[in-house]
Amino acid sequence: MTEYTDKIQEIAKRLLAEGKVEMVIGFRKGTVPMMNQPHYAASAASVNELIWDSNCALNLANYVTDKKGTIGIVAKGCDSRNLVTHIVENKIRREQLYIIGVPCTGMVDHRKVSAMAGGEILSMEEAGDDLTVSGQGFSKKISKADVLQENCASCTHRNPVIHDELIGNPVAEQTDADPYASVRRVEDMTPDEKWNYFEKLISPCIRCYACRNACPLCYCPTCFVDESKPQWVGKSQDAIDVRTFHLLRAYHCAGRCTDCGACERACPMGIKIREFTKKLNKDCQELYGWEAGLTLDQRPPLDSFKTDDPQEFIK
Repeated sequence: MTEYTDKIQEIAKRLLAEGKVEMVIGFRKGTVPMMNQPHYAASAASVNELIWDSNCALNLANYVTDKKGTIGIVAKGCDSRNLVTHIVENKIRREQLYIIGVPCTGMVDHRKVSAMAGGEILSMEEAGDDLTVSGQGFSKKISKADVLQENCASCTHRNPVIHDELIGNPVAEQTDADPYASVRRVEDMTPDEKWNYFEKLISPCIRCYACRNACPLCYCPTCFVDESKPQWVGKSQDAIDVRTFHLLRAYHCAGRCTDCGACERACPMGIKIREFTKKLNKDCQELYGWEAGLTLDQRPPLDSFKTDDPQEFIK
């Protein structure tokens, strides 16, 4: 995917020169390997910092919430689905956005790469489907397929669902991937096994809220965890408070989550937070035939009201 860099820079320069946008939101190299940063390019010089590779994993839709003016934004499949959600939820207008669509073959999990490298990684080069990581006294080639983020390995919407310009040919969608395989394993557990599974899952949580801050769905002016009047959840590391935070945040994402993986990538403790939201995604698909962010013409099932709703579930 590194060949996309020149095309992104070319489009960004054109959009800024023609005055179609005030800025282009994309990625630039981070200060450490494999950790690219969101980048606001508003001039020809800053456009030259824009890049694209398999480390552009954060969801850029997080950076358009309630923005004014016209914005160009680089969007892979999951980013574009969250842009749809933002538009439907009136956090940005479609006419404000010029979406530069990027067909995506997946982002790499920096933790998996580090585990395979055998030393501190000082640089990473990408060529086709191979990565070469290098450090003090070592250089190792790794297949990208072996270190994909888990959400990317099971992604079924790799191409942007909306765009104004596509920088490459659409990639083949994965038709044999099962995004809910881990959910089914948990569903087959006994109640006690489920309880122990989730208690162990979130036990490393330090309540840093990196998952919330990285999530493009968490745009409330004041998060429920920060409320003091009333106080919905305690501020301590008490197990009940930690549990309440994760469960309530997941339910706030119900019917809206695109499984972009930004939460897990941001978590400093490596917690598989998606185990909560994937279950709700599965329920929404089975109960309502709904996947988030695929259409501008319909609101999420938990965000709509019908006066003639039979409400059979109450019975």
